[in-house]
Amino acid sequence: MEGYPSVFRLRQVFERPRVGDVAAAVAEQLAALKLERKIRPGHSVAITAGSRGVANIHVIIKTIADHIRRLGAQPFIVPAMGSHGGGTAEGQRKILESYGITETSCGCPIRASMETVVVCQAAEGFPVHFDRQASQADHVVVCGRVKPHTGFTGEIESGLMKMLLIGLGKHNGAKIYHRAI
Repeated sequence: MEGYPSVFRLRQVFERPRVGDVAAAVAEQLAALKLERKIRPGHSVAITAGSRGVANIHVIIKTIADHIRRLGAQPFIVPAMGSHGGGTAEGQRKILESYGITETSCGCPIRASMETVVVCQAAEGFPVHFDRQASQADHVVVCGRVKPHTGFTGEIESGLMKMLLIGLGKHNGAKIYHRAI
């Protein structure tokens, strides 16, 4: 047919590296951070757990909690899901349970709440909300998936920044940020 370009099938195969022992890989990365320089015995440490499908997230969260406990600190898990789970603490706790993240399996409390505090005003003029439980911790470990983005619109964008802003901003923050962004 005239006027139509030639069409042919093309298959592209991307590298898909696999981690054999997820817990060992996470422990190795945590050890390299030398968190003992900042986290002291008795400190409280909030560990974020999101609602995006991260393979082996229950193993990752447990390994982080174990590492924090070995430093003598007191870890706890905070759902960082914005308005997911119906925008309720119980809904977010159920999402975590469906991923295998429980107080029993991770050996630390889950502090699920939709309560936030405003920690500052963004330069653009909107309030920055942050999970109340996490704001009261001595430290926050942000755990999430980092993936390539196809369309950047801001100077700084990443999955971890989104978890801090929207995930820990809870429903209050998510409403504001989705409108502002």
